[in-house]
Amino acid sequence: MRLLAKETAIYGLSSIVGKFLNWLLVPLYTYILAQQSDYGIVTNLYAWTALLLVVLTYGMETGFFRFANDKGNNPTTVYRTTMTCIGVTSLLFAVVCWFFRGQIAGLLGYGDHGEFVGLLAIVVAMDAFACIPFAYLRYEKKAVRFAVLKLLFVFLNILLNIFFLVLCPRWQGSSLISSWYDPDYGVGYVFVANILATGIQTLCLLPTILSGGKAERNFSGELLKRMLRYSLPLLVLGVCGIMNQTLDRILFPFLYPGEDGQVQLGIYGACFKVAMVMMMFTQAFRYAYEPFVFAKQKEKDSLKAYADAMKYYIYFSYLIMIGMVVYLDLLKYLIAPSYWEGLRVVPIVLWTYIFQGIYFNLSFWYKLTDKTQWGAWFSLIGLVITLVIQVVLVPKYGYMASAGASLVCYFVIMVLSYVTGKRHLVIPYDKKRIAIATVSCLLVMAVYYAFNGMGTWTRMAIGTGLTAVYIGAVLVMDRSISSLLR
Repeated sequence: MRLLAKETAIYGLSSIVGKFLNWLLVPLYTYILAQQSDYGIVTNLYAWTALLLVVLTYGMETGFFRFANDKGNNPTTVYRTTMTCIGVTSLLFAVVCWFFRGQIAGLLGYGDHGEFVGLLAIVVAMDAFACIPFAYLRYEKKAVRFAVLKLLFVFLNILLNIFFLVLCPRWQGSSLISSWYDPDYGVGYVFVANILATGIQTLCLLPTILSGGKAERNFSGELLKRMLRYSLPLLVLGVCGIMNQTLDRILFPFLYPGEDGQVQLGIYGACFKVAMVMMMFTQAFRYAYEPFVFAKQKEKDSLKAYADAMKYYIYFSYLIMIGMVVYLDLLKYLIAPSYWEGLRVVPIVLWTYIFQGIYFNLSFWYKLTDKTQWGAWFSLIGLVITLVIQVVLVPKYGYMASAGASLVCYFVIMVLSYVTGKRHLVIPYDKKRIAIATVSCLLVMAVYYAFNGMGTWTRMAIGTGLTAVYIGAVLVMDRSISSLLR
């Protein structure tokens, strides 16, 4: 558990620092971009890239960990086979999207900006390919190198955004800048910055791409067939899962059309970003936990380790949520005041991320037993729930229905995974302590909201005290948590 906590901290440092720095792009965009609808374009297109990234990796990242930890396989052969397969499909995707960028942009409602689609297609292709070298770094427990490369992208992306959106407009008088810079291109420079930063990161990954140790074969067709049989059900799971996360922003322009819809999407996207701290923690935990699970599965105490990991994840996720709610009056200054009307979605999004993280923890029963079809079924059920709520309620209630759809979706599939998993792999979750932590969290939140009518600083002071109460309650209830902090 200490090793898992240490690696989660390293991945978390890169993820939290990186996401926080990227987070700072939100105020840049909301204060600099000419209209709220411009940020709506960014929100919509990046929702598509998240979906496409899952499609282009088609479960092979998890498949790599599963087969690289199998003693019957050479990890180097698994690595190079996986990388070759992902590399070919990513290249084909980039070429096709570039040649048909105008038609694709027209279908999405951005017919005048086909280059946006072309640039993002190349970015997604490079990111999909890079997933495997990054997975290999995690497999090799090179968390520091992983973190450095992830942060490199973040710093480059931020610097390039500042250069194109802030500095270039001020330096237009310079012949060196005016010869190529177009001030009317506006939001397009967001995508230009992204492709430049991604390209440099990919070049820095070359030593990892070319490494992997010795192997009799660099590519195995027979191994690839076995990996695809394992991974393709995860593609359905992944596609449905990411659609459950991004469908609200993908469908919103179609369900709430017109300029007002783009404005509402921009507000929702900006406020959604305010809740990203919870996603950062969940992602950091995932980076450390996935290789940990597959490496641990042969040991006698593996099931207890999985149960402990779930318990600690819930403790810390509740703490983050309480802190986010208590200090929301400060966090709101990350976005322009014209976006503040959407802050009411933040608690809903935080609960959604918690349910999503718990579901991720629960998902390992079907990954470890090679019954990944269950994950596909759960995700399909979640997708149907999300789709129905979106279509029925978004035209009437706007982005609040979008946020609620994700919350209901993840709550339902979390419960389904837990109930079904008990029949296939019995993991001794500490239900008593988890229940006490949940009740404590809900009580703290209820007491905090009871003081809603008071002044901002008074309310934050009360919230700080309530946060300390929650921390104290958890430490008294479960003294084992102190071992993680040694």
